[in-house]
This record gives sequence, structure tokens and C-alpha cells, in this order.
Amino acid sequence: MHISDFSLYLITDRLQTCGRALEDVVRQALDGGVRAIQLREKDLSSAELYRLAVKMRRFTTDYGARLIINDRIDIARSVDADGVQIGVNSLPVAVVKSMLVPGNVLIYSAHSIEEAVRAQGDGADMVTFGPVYHTSSKASFGDPCGVRKLSEAVRALDIPVIALGGIKRKNSSETLSAGCRGIAVISAVLAAPDPRDAAASLLKKIEEHVQNP
Repeated sequence: MHISDFSLYLITDRLQTCGRALEDVVRQALDGGVRAIQLREKDLSSAELYRLAVKMRRFTTDYGARLIINDRIDIARSVDADGVQIGVNSLPVAVVKSMLVPGNVLIYSAHSIEEAVRAQGDGADMVTFGPVYHTSSKASFGDPCGVRKLSEAVRALDIPVIALGGIKRKNSSETLSAGCRGIAVISAVLAAPDPRDAAASLLKKIEEHVQNP
């Protein structure tokens, strides 16, 4: 699993596509260069989520991209996904790790440094950390942590940290300056008038930062 695939990590939310089919928006994002997708549609039934995961696996395979399934280990295994993302309300990290196919990645969604360190100790392969900025999708996790706390998390961990929460093109450089290995986005791509262009533009900002940190 190449961490570079997660430099721009797209998390799905079909309610933020401005009425467009999620499948169409994801395909446009993949056209724009996204190489890691997390399927996160918690309100779907198992059957509905499975059918959508099958489509996403086909899309990501066509583009050589990674598919991560939120929380549902059974769905991940059934479609041969590349891993799962879990959080504080999921099964324990060590238990999930033992259930994954060898080579799959386990990503933990952390909202404090202590939580992230604990997840690393239990076997997580990488963490998303945030919310860095205010975002309605993460409002239940409290106030934004900010770039300073993100930087502290990066220094505290040996595994890759992906920044999450309210990240847009305008604050992507500031976010990356904290030393994270990538940024996770939802609305910055899904709600954009042109998802392909939005993804390509974010990836260009990431590339510029890598070349001139």
C-alpha cells in the first residue's frame, strides 16, 4: 500500500453531491487524479451498501485506485476492498486487524492525540486526524483542533497521518505544512461544480507543497 495514494483521500457522502449521482461524481474525481476513496454511507442498508461498494470497486479498479470501506469489514471483504476505516465506536483495532485480509490497510479516525497514539499501539496502519477546521460533518466531535494540534499529532506518531475536516484548496497548503502525509476531503470535491477540476487542483497544490515544503 503506497501512502502516496492517500495524498488526496476522498470520503463519500451522497448528500453533498448537489443532486448528482454519487457514482458520476466519484468517476469525475478519479478522472481528476484521486487514488483513494472511502465509501462512507452509514445510513444505507447492508444490501444497498453492498451494491454501491461493488460499483465503487469496479471504478477504483479501472483507475488503479484504492477502495476503503467505512467500518463494515464484511462489506470490505465481500468486494475485495483495500481496507477499512474505523473509529471510537467500532470494534477494537486489534480485533479488526485480525479480521482483515493480509495486505489490507486499517485506518483509524482519531480526534485526539491520545486516541491516535492508542490506535497506533493497537495496530492501526494510519490515522485520519481532525477536524482541523470547522465542518458540519464533524461538528459532533467538538471544536476544530487546528493546524498546531495536527502538527503535534504528526510528531507523536510513527504511522502516517491524514488531515481531515474542513479542508479546502485555500487552506490546503497551511494544512500540509503540519507535516501530514495527505488530506481527506468530502465537500471540496463532491460539492464542487466540476469535481474533476477540483480534484486536479487540490492534487496540484499537494504536488507543489511536496516540491517546495
